[in-house]
Order: sequence, then structure tokens, then C-alpha cells
Amino acid sequence: QVQLVESGGGLVQAGGSLKLSCVASGLIFSRYDMAWFRQVPGKEREFVASLNRIGSNVYTPNHADSVKGRFTVSRNNGKNTVYLQMNSLKPEDTAVYYCAAGDPRLVSSPQEYEYWGQGTQVTVSS
Repeated sequence: QVQLVESGGGLVQAGGSLKLSCVASGLIFSRYDMAWFRQVPGKEREFVASLNRIGSNVYTPNHADSVKGRFTVSRNNGKNTVYLQMNSLKPEDTAVYYCAAGDPRLVSSPQEYEYWGQGTQVTVSS
């Protein structure tokens, strides 16, 4: 049984940092691209970042309000873990953050991912 378990969320003040972790089990971790998405109530799940099997290619959104330059995604295949380091957090980063595993043709599309974690809440106060 495949499980992805996120941790590291919480309440932080604007400008602060958090590091999320996602531990995978029940799959051959190194064979999957990994990604982070986030979601707020009433909105679609939003792509945050992804990286390929060996972590050599990292993708982040290109739009102006994106997390580029503030968030860093990384993975440790020996620990079956993917991380999301979040710096300079803003209130608009408040969301439930999910990790996902898959073999995506389009890395930013949630439908391309096969496995999902249960999510971890990140709340940024102003």
C-alpha cells in the first residue's frame, strides 16, 4: 500500500520560514517524479514545485505571484523523502500543502499524479 505522509506545517508569521517533509512508502521512490501542490477552500489545487526522479530538473510556476525564489524543493532518495523549504512566507501562502508522486507529462497538472498525501496545513499570519 502506497503512503505519502506530509509533516512540518504550522502557524508562522509573515516573513518566516517552514520546511515541509513528505515521506513515501510502498513504492520505489526513485522511479517517481515528486511534486508539491497547495489548495485553499473553494479553489483548485495549485502547482507549487516539482522535481524529477533524481532531482536534476526542478520546475516551479512562472507567473508573477509564484513561489519562485522563495520556495525550494529537494529530495533524498535514500530516505524516500521530498522536502519543500519555504522562506519569506506571505499570508497568501496559507493553504493545505500536498505532496504527490507520479510520472507526469505535464508537471503542473494534478491529474498527472498517481499518489497523494493527506496534506499539511500552513498558515501565515500578517
